Amino acid sequence: MIKKSNKGFTLIELLVVIAIIGILSAVVLASLNTARNKGKAASAVGSMTSMRAQAEISNSNGSYPSTLCGTELLSLKTAVETQTGKTLNCAIKSDYSAWAASIDMTGVGGTGSTTAFCVDSSGFAGYRSSNTIVSSSTCPTS
Repeated sequence: MIKKSNKGFTLIELLVVIAIIGILSAVVLASLNTARNKGKAASAVGSMTSMRAQAEISNSNGSYPSTLCGTELLSLKTAVETQTGKTLNCAIKSDYSAWAASIDMTGVGGTGSTTAFCVDSSGFAGYRSSNTIVSSSTCPTS
């Protein structure tokens, strides 16, 4: 009597393994996309916080330069806009004694119910529900 031994995998077994690998890779790619967005948000927040330090360096005798929201912070502004894909709002008070910058963070890095990150000359840096800078060139209170 001759025994016939089948070595190898059946087509069904191979298809099941390929399907499992496909499902696992989809889960991993979704997690990587979330991590990438959170990284962009963290980078943008870091750049916004750096704006405050850069602005204070530009401050002379309690007065910020009139070009603060233009050329003074241009490289950081460009970096934040590139990281988030949104436009940064920057305002300086008419007597150049205060400034604020804010960017819409909706959909960037899972910031939750908050919609904007704001920094200003008073030392505030944080999330706010509004992306509008108030007329006194400070971040909104809520």
